[in-house]
Amino acid sequence: MTRVKRGFVARKRRKKILNLAEGFRGSSSVLFRTANQQNMKALRYSYRDRNQKKRQFRSLWITRLNAEIRTTGISYNEFIHTLKQEKVSLNRKILSQLALRDHDAFSAILKREI
Repeated sequence: MTRVKRGFVARKRRKKILNLAEGFRGSSSVLFRTANQQNMKALRYSYRDRNQKKRQFRSLWITRLNAEIRTTGISYNEFIHTLKQEKVSLNRKILSQLALRDHDAFSAILKREI
């Protein structure tokens, strides 16, 4: 059997990993083995954090809503409960944006609920 020299293929494979690891600190962007490990870890983190991002944003919207609603003297859960009873189909993201940017519209929704 003839000898197979892997120079081009191996270099291409390593170069691909090192390009993905660009911007990592220290040897993680220079040495192939550590770059490969950090790359796999980064991919795991990005997969996990795509779901965590959704949770964190929902939490932020709820916090913003709660802060705005407490100024009127009602609690967040009472507000959401009355929204559901009145069949208002605005989600937390839109309500949060209204509370942040358009106080008149948000106060109109609040007055309707109270």
